[in-house]
Amino acid sequence: MRDPRYDILFEPVKIGPLTAKNRFYQVPHCNGGGYRDPSAAAEMRRIKSEGGWGVIFTEQTEMHHTSEITPFIELRLWDDADIPALARMAKAMHQHGALAGIQLAYSGINGPNLYTKEVPRGPSALPIRTFTNDPVQARAMDKQDIRDLRRWHRNAFKRAKLAGFDLVCLYGAHGFGIIQHFLSTATNQRSDEYGGSLENRSRLMRELIEEGRDAIGDTCGLTLRLSLDEMIGELGFANSEVRDMIEMHADLPDLWDLAHGAWEDCSGPSRFKEEAAQESLVSGIKTLTSKPVVGVGRFTSPDVMVRMIRSGTLDFIGCARPSIADPFLPKKVEEGRIEDIRECIGCNICITGDMTMSISRCTQNPTFMEEWRKGWHPERMQAKGDSDSVLIVGAGPAGLEAARALGLRGYQVAIAEAGTELGGRVARECRLPGLSAWGRVRDYRQYQLSQMSNVDVYFESRLSAEDILAFGFQNIAIATGSIWRRDGVARAHVVPMPVDPAMPVYTPDDLMGGNVPTGNVVLFDDDHYYMGGVLAELMARDGARVTLVTPSAYVSDWTRNTLEQGAIHRRLAELGVEIVLNRIVTRIVPDGVATACAYTGTRHDIAADAVVLVTSRQQDDGVWRELKARRDEWADSGIRSIKVIGDAEAPGPIAWATYAGHRFARELDELDIGDALPFRREVTALAAE
Repeated sequence: MRDPRYDILFEPVKIGPLTAKNRFYQVPHCNGGGYRDPSAAAEMRRIKSEGGWGVIFTEQTEMHHTSEITPFIELRLWDDADIPALARMAKAMHQHGALAGIQLAYSGINGPNLYTKEVPRGPSALPIRTFTNDPVQARAMDKQDIRDLRRWHRNAFKRAKLAGFDLVCLYGAHGFGIIQHFLSTATNQRSDEYGGSLENRSRLMRELIEEGRDAIGDTCGLTLRLSLDEMIGELGFANSEVRDMIEMHADLPDLWDLAHGAWEDCSGPSRFKEEAAQESLVSGIKTLTSKPVVGVGRFTSPDVMVRMIRSGTLDFIGCARPSIADPFLPKKVEEGRIEDIRECIGCNICITGDMTMSISRCTQNPTFMEEWRKGWHPERMQAKGDSDSVLIVGAGPAGLEAARALGLRGYQVAIAEAGTELGGRVARECRLPGLSAWGRVRDYRQYQLSQMSNVDVYFESRLSAEDILAFGFQNIAIATGSIWRRDGVARAHVVPMPVDPAMPVYTPDDLMGGNVPTGNVVLFDDDHYYMGGVLAELMARDGARVTLVTPSAYVSDWTRNTLEQGAIHRRLAELGVEIVLNRIVTRIVPDGVATACAYTGTRHDIAADAVVLVTSRQQDDGVWRELKARRDEWADSGIRSIKVIGDAEAPGPIAWATYAGHRFARELDELDIGDALPFRREVTALAAE
């Protein structure tokens, strides 16, 4: 039963001619599927409709072929051929009463047109501003180009309506949309009626909205997504000017959708952005307009959501990442099951799907984007198979997720944990600077397991192969994790590097165990994800003089995909960490390290009192290997299956581990599919010759 404190979240709110059934508003978000995997994306959105969201939007949808963002995979509405896939998505969104929204994007100076080979167009002639620094420039749009752009938008509005969408959103945020490019003096250097004053720079926006309303009639709502502050200095579209513009055009769109700056500002990870981090930027804007306002801020707490509404800051609670981590968040609030919310940890692994042009993942929700491909529902499991018992060795993220999902299926599950707490690597990593929210991976599963009478946890239970063979469990999952290597093997060194025994060498496991070096410390990062930067921050805050050496051109290179690489570099620089890029530690010597340029091999030695190696991990799979060697004893011990999962099989990010645990639970006792694909996919149909 719903707590009356949260009643306000379930009030209906009008958006133009339509009414949303509640204030839960899934703002547009990427998913790595786009035009390549439309059925997977549609089913993902249908699940959110089932989960109780009042408004559900697509991701960025390219509305014309003269502006596309290849290699990134988004939706397309280039012509009528794109309507059926989008209609399937709109129908899925409607299934449980949500309003279906589509976000139309003309990317302007963010559209390199690598696929269509069209010349990009923008307000002014400037280089294309993309993640990949494509060597392409946009030409300045003339009056005919603007007339064409307005016509293309009208066509897209009509197609969106034909596809069945209730709401059409014009994208002018995160630096990705043509409206923002015209509004910002950084990208609009025109001297005609579309440039100069704020009124002139707003002209295209007004024209598109007014003409859009004519195109879609009075049965669809028209919303506008804007950046709250470009955060680029005097030339940018600052928060004060945003407010002036909204006041000037207070009732122009049916809803104002407000999001902070560039994508990395808006969707920064929990390490750098707290919940409701954009509150100060959006506060007071509602007083400037009679139209509803939606804002974002990685909202996971219903109490914070209520405060945002009652304070008059927002009308709708905008969520992207929280809706991925728990598509049933609204329904759980409505049913009084707050403790069952699977809270987003703000790791941004979901965003890496878009950035790497692959199907997205979620650390907390391993069913994300597998709803259609594998038929996985985030809240339901199939009944158990013809066996009864499962022993899980290890209570890290893979083991905990396997136990949770198997418990839901109805198996008798025992978890044997060698230590004294649940969580494995998550329990250690969440104590590092900025990563406390990652503890939610453990906390959610710990609570769920505590509610299951068919799951038992045994601490200080380090098991041998002999123990496992003697217990009599029918199925075994080996989820014993991994350990960081001390020999430097990773990408730069595929065999152990020379290490002088006189130099103290540490690994991330040492530091997470409380053994933190002091003095002059060289950290060699050949892992390239978050760990090297986090440990450098830990040591610097502890007083060490840290030099971070990496073969990459960037600190924590892969975090460019999680939108935090720039923030990591800035923080380390502010803490006084010396950053050495494009260099390899070639050997560890008695008084420091020898390094070589990654390109030329030029040598440079760095003095150190200690060295930290953040290189690669080695799976802790000794028990699995011993059990595999004794396979002929399994049947006599009553064992039907033994499988190694998660980091014990192959180390990866935490999301890979929770996925592995969930997959093990789903597939246990299921039919062997042989060489068939373990997921559904859509294959491009051949055009007629």
